[in-house]
Parts: sequence; structure tokens; C-alpha cells
Amino acid sequence: MNRNIKKIKSFRIKTPTIFVMVFLLLISFKALSQEVLPYLDTSLTFDVRVNDLVERMTLEEKVGQMMNDAPAIPRLNIPAYEYWNECLHGVARAGKATVFPQAIGLAATWDTDLIYKSALVISDEARAKHHEALRNNSFKRYEGLTYWTPNVNIFRDPRWGRGQETYGEDPYLTSRMGVNFVKGMQGDDPKYLKLVATPKHFAVHSGPEPERHFFDATTTERDLYDTYLPAFEATIVEGKAYSIMAAYNRYMGKPCCASHQLLDKILRKDWGFKGYVVSDCNAIRDIHDYHNYVDSKETAAAVAVKAGCDLNCGSRYKYLINAVAIGDITEDEIDVSLKRILKARFKLGMFDPEEMVPYASIPMSVVSSKKHRDLALETAQKSIVLLKNEQSVLPLKKDIKSIAVIGPNANNLEVLLGNYNGFPSQYYTPLEGIKNKVSEKTKIYYEAGSELISKEAAMSLIPAEFLSFKNKKGLQAKYYNSHNLSETPILTRVEEGINSNWNSNPIKGLNEEKFAVVYTGDIKVNTSGDYTLGMQSYKGYKLLIDGELIVDNTKDLKRRIVKNKIFLEQGKKYKVSIQYFHEGYPAKLKLLWSSPDKTSYEKAIALANKSDVVVFVGGISPGVEGEQMPVNSKGFDGGDKTNIELPEIQKELLKALHATGTPVVLVLLNGSALAVNWEDENLPAIVEAWYPGELGGAAIADVLFGDYNPSGRLPVTFYKTVKDLSPFVNYSMKGRTYRYFEGEALYPFGYGLSYTSFNYKNIRVSKPKINTSEFVEVSATISNTGSLKGDEVVQLYITDKESSVVRPLKSLRGIKRISLEPGQSTEVKFTVNTEDLSFYDITKQEKVVEPGIFEIGIGASSKEMIKTSFEVVE
Repeated sequence: MNRNIKKIKSFRIKTPTIFVMVFLLLISFKALSQEVLPYLDTSLTFDVRVNDLVERMTLEEKVGQMMNDAPAIPRLNIPAYEYWNECLHGVARAGKATVFPQAIGLAATWDTDLIYKSALVISDEARAKHHEALRNNSFKRYEGLTYWTPNVNIFRDPRWGRGQETYGEDPYLTSRMGVNFVKGMQGDDPKYLKLVATPKHFAVHSGPEPERHFFDATTTERDLYDTYLPAFEATIVEGKAYSIMAAYNRYMGKPCCASHQLLDKILRKDWGFKGYVVSDCNAIRDIHDYHNYVDSKETAAAVAVKAGCDLNCGSRYKYLINAVAIGDITEDEIDVSLKRILKARFKLGMFDPEEMVPYASIPMSVVSSKKHRDLALETAQKSIVLLKNEQSVLPLKKDIKSIAVIGPNANNLEVLLGNYNGFPSQYYTPLEGIKNKVSEKTKIYYEAGSELISKEAAMSLIPAEFLSFKNKKGLQAKYYNSHNLSETPILTRVEEGINSNWNSNPIKGLNEEKFAVVYTGDIKVNTSGDYTLGMQSYKGYKLLIDGELIVDNTKDLKRRIVKNKIFLEQGKKYKVSIQYFHEGYPAKLKLLWSSPDKTSYEKAIALANKSDVVVFVGGISPGVEGEQMPVNSKGFDGGDKTNIELPEIQKELLKALHATGTPVVLVLLNGSALAVNWEDENLPAIVEAWYPGELGGAAIADVLFGDYNPSGRLPVTFYKTVKDLSPFVNYSMKGRTYRYFEGEALYPFGYGLSYTSFNYKNIRVSKPKINTSEFVEVSATISNTGSLKGDEVVQLYITDKESSVVRPLKSLRGIKRISLEPGQSTEVKFTVNTEDLSFYDITKQEKVVEPGIFEIGIGASSKEMIKTSFEVVE
């Protein structure tokens, strides 16, 4: 008993001590919890911080961070992050943004400084949008800072549908454009990246689109190094892009995403790349499912990581967990890739206080600001190429009596935007640009005349005289600031016709991101018959006639035009009701028909007959050329083209318009070269405008009416016929592009006219002979011999006249953009160095310069130049 009492006493004595110990432990734990963990310690290097973070993660957490849609890890305070973001020519797929010309149009400016400025604008808007998303606790796709741009693949064949995304067919031009775009995106802060740029698709990738998931591209080693790799090398080594995207296809038998040659030897060992590699989307799936390169999904994931593909766009890296278990890969090998990925997030400042990151304070007010839109207009102006101007038909006079604007692309938003695009707060189609340019006395007539590629009758806007509301011409429109039609409308008015572009013509007080419009009134026709009624928009809408639902596009919003037939009796009034529900961008709506009397084709001819000039806006569109598309109409296959001429229906309409005797100016909107042979022979003026961005219509009008003197140059060869091309699946450069094509082009690479004229003379070199380690200066005098101020793109080409191997007929190696007043002359100088003269020696496995004669040409295109030469000696 005494022993038990002693124990109780002892316990009573020790109890306070235990409480004190627990208290002290709690204090210590709290202190530890307040201690800054190494990966959050901004005084440490990024490498130390990354290593610390990776050590704290489980295998499952690591693998989750190696796919594009990386989940949050709450216990480590890591937020969710989506690596998939796009900004090919403006922040894409993320609502309102400034939309520049498509990449092929950017290349047509031949202005590297302008490309850098455009990329600065794009990166400003990207940063602003990202931090706005964070403020709203949003981590969705297209709201991040890792952008899968630029596309620096070589546009080797005009049939490739994605060639529009590139900077053209030349390695040097593509390199200069790519480097400047990357630098503009990533910024110049010594510590933090503004964005991460991702040149794509590494490395030999340019169609065919329908076969990209299982296609094997084969080349010679010299074509690889002299054509397909230079732009990638430049953007990585000189531009210092921190990411790169590996392609879908195989190269020389091995999937690009699992190629040690591409991802390890060339990229990391030869070029010293320190960033991370991302797969094209679902390309890891292709390794097993389509390339049949390995026997399991686990092995496919493992071989990709081991080769150096760090991040999977897709979900196949989830098999890495089991791949570790079965011994296909080790966790240490996974750590190598994960550290590369996470370091990018640290370099973007994602784990640091915003006040430390200089780009975090960019406000949302920069998005689609006037300054940015002004640059988009300048870029569009400089991208336009004047292909023909017989007897100075252009520029048109602003007081011309009448103009017939005809063609399927004349009033189409889609052809302004290209693909991988954002949506502008305001835009101008060619029709709108022309209307805004001329005097009030000029009559502007408009008719589509034809569909883009289909021979079905084109639909036209329903003229206001057939619509009425209480004896007023048009329909009553009620605007609501939500989709709730029981609310009080903020505006009620009568609108004469439904051809609304609320971005270009905003309504005060209207919620531009989400609103609704209800139209009511009557329609009365003067000819009985079957009418096709349709509506065009990017959003949801309904059309009812006398209470009968004619058009309903409130579910499948991917359809741009929805139409249906209805019989309408002459002189009878029918009740019209339209409901439009808008959300996002762009805000537009058209009410269309095809009537049983005259077709749009016939109306277009009638308009041409009563006009002083026809401006025909045709070409193709991103709806028929692009990335793996379900388009199989004549001339098109899965996003690619099978011929390179204008669609047949447009050619027929152009010939009919030409037969009226009214001069026809052809404006082309397209992302690839077209063989417009008949048009070149018969029409007095042709203008190439690409997919020119949000202010493309204004820029086109500036050129047509002489407010801007065209200065764009072709970044691709325009061939005369598809017969001039090698088989599409053949990746050999023999006979391809201006560098190897020995035939006669319709319009050569580098070509473009001006409203003034330039003369080249006095070409000379600083030394007649140099050794293989020296450089030579080449100069020429360029004069403006015309009557207008103009910009000239001076181009330098080099030909190795005595090479021991097959080398290009000529290669672009210098660009200078100059502006001259009438009568003004200037001397333009270029420096030609060893790099400009070299080629890849497949025996020595390095670039070499051979002794011999080198011819230098300076001129206005790859065909028109003055020449001299110098000799390289041992």
C-alpha cells in the first residue's frame, strides 16, 4: 500500500512537468510551422528550391505534375496549374485579346523589330490575364504563363494546312522571326521569365495532317541540319526559349517524343538546352497506340521520359507509376524531368510574392488597348503583299462613284482571325474597312456571290425593305444584360437589318460578355416560293416564323450558320421572332436568306455591271485549311489541300465578273500559296492579305485606297501548279521551296510590289578574298525612283558556286527594311560571316565552310537582284 501511495505521489509530482513539456513542444511546433521551408525561401537559388520541393513529394504527386493539367498539392501549398496555353498571334482561346495577323502574315512583314514588339504586346496581355485569373481563384486552361508558341516548322509544301501557323519556307527568315518572337514573349528580366515560349513541333513536321499520328518523316542528314533544324536551334540557343514541343510523328523510324537523337543528343548535348520538353497533345499515346513502337502504355511513358520528354500533354504519364513498379523506369529518372518542369514555374515567379515579380503588376487595362490595337493595324498593313497592279489600277480614289464588294470573304470574321486565335474587342472586315474609307457620295454594294468552296447558292443578308415593325423598316430589338428575358431590357430600338457586330459597334451599358437580344416584327416577300432562312453567329440563337421554330442553334454552338427552308407567300406578312444569347467573344449576328428569284451569284453580276470597280474578296479560310480537320470537299483533305488553285466556284464567279468589263481587284485571304494563274493573266490588280487579324479590313482598305503604300513580301513561293510539287509525303527538299526549286514560279519568294519604284545599283564587297574565319561586308545603293514615299525590303542571298555537295540554289542570309522619300537614295550594308557560308558536313558531323567562289545577290526578291562575288581561301 505504501508503495502505491509513493507511485501516486510521484505521478502528482511529474504531472506539471509533462504539461510543461507538451506546452514547450507545441510552441516549438508552431515555430517550426512558421519557419520558411527551403522551396519557399526566395533567398535560395531556384535549383536548391526545386530540389527541396521534389524531395517532399510522393511518386504519385510527382507523376501528377508531369501532365499538362497538373493538380493542386494542398499539403505543399502548390496550386493547380494548366501548362496548355496558346498565343500564336495574340493570346488565344481566353476571351478578349488583341489579334495580330496570322503567323504567315507576321512573316510577310519581314520586319523582325515589329515581330518583337508584337510579342511584347501579347506577353503583356498574357500576364495581365493570368494574374486576373489568380485574383478570381481560377486555374483553367489558357490562363497560365507557359505558351506553346511559336511554330517554327518549315512550310515546305503549300498543301500543308498548318503552314499558316509558320513563318514560311525559309530557315533564315523563320529563325529571325522566331528568335524575336521568343525574346518578346520571355522578357529581359535577369531573374524572372515573363512567359515560357515553346517552339514547335520538334523537329521534322509539316503534314500530311490526316496521317500525323502514325506518319514517319524521313530525310537526309543534310536536309535535317540545313533546313529543318536551324530555326529550332536559333530559338533555343539565341532566343533561349525555355521549352520546346516534340512532334506527333516519327522521324527516321522513332517517335519524336521518344527520340534520343532529337531530345538528348541534338537538343541538350549539342545545343545546351536547359529547359523542359513537352509532347504534342496525345503524342505519348501515339507511341504505343499508333506508332506501335512499344508493347505497353507503361513502356511508352517510360521511353518518352528517358529520351527527355518531360511533360505530357495528355494523360498517358499516369502509367509511370506502374512503370516504376515493373522496372521500366526509376523514380530518380522521373525526378530529372520533374525538376526541369518545376524550375520553369519558379522562374515565372509562381512561388514568390507578386511584388518580387516585375511582370505581375501589368494591369488588365492593357488588354485590347488602343496602343495594342494600333500595333495590330500597323502589323496588318505591313503584312499585305501587292502581287499585281497593272496600269496603276490601285490605289483607288476615295471619291469613286460606286464599288461592288463581292466574295465569300468580304464580310467574314473567321478569315480575319486564322486559327489558334483570340477574339477582338473590335474588328473590321474588308467590307467594313472599305465602307469606312470612302466618301459619303460613293455607293457601296455588297453581295457574297458564292460560298467559299461549295457550289450551293450563297446566302445574303435579308434586305431591310422586307422587314417591318409597326410600319417602320426593320425589326424591333430589345437588349438584356443577362440571358433572363423576364428582366427589363436596357435598350429597345428598331434596327433596319440584322447584320450586327457589337464588338465594332458597342452599345453603352451593355454587358459585353453576357447579354441577350430579342427581335420581333414582320417579314413580307414580293415573290412566292421556297426561301432558305438562316442565321450566322458564334453563339446560341433561335428563329421562329409565325411561331414555328425554323432555326435552333442553342445546343450545338460549333455550327456557325444554321439554315432551313420555308415557303413564303407573296404579299403575306409573317411574324418574325429571334432570340440571341451571347456569352464570351465575339459578339455578332446575321439574318440571311436565299430567295427563289435571283441567286446571290446573279445579284453579284448585276452589281458589277452598275459599278465602277469590283473588289472581290476571296481565297480560302481557316475553316478548310488547318489542323486535322473533317474537311473532305474537292481540293481539300483533312485540313490539307490537294490542289493549290482557288476553289472552282470562285474562279467561275471571277470569270463572270471579269466578263462584265468592270475592272476587278482581287483580294486574297488565305494562309498558304495559291496558284492564281488565270487571275494573274486577266485581272488588273491582286492583293495578298493572308488572315490579317482584327483590323485586317481597315488595313486592306488603307492599301486599296493608298493611305498605306504596300510593303509586304512573300515568305513562301507561289507555284503555278500542283504538278510542280513533289509528292506531299516526301520530306526531301529536292525541288522544294525557292532554295531548291528550278522551275518558274508564279510569284517568287521575297516578292512584293509597291506604289512607288526602287532601283538597285553599285553592289560591292569589302574584300575580294577572305579565309574561312573572316567576314566580308557587302553593300549596295537603293534609290526610290517613284513619286511616293515607300518601304523597301532589301534582301541578301548567297550561292555557293563551287560546293562539293548539293547545296541550295541560293539562300537568304540578310534582311534590311528601309523607308525612302521620292528621289532619296541610301547605302545598305550587310555583314556576311562564316555562319552564312557554312553547311553541315555529314562526315565530320559539324558545320564547315569550304573554299571557293560565293555569289552574293542583293535585291527585291529571290529572283530580282544585282550580284557580285568573292572567294574563300584556306
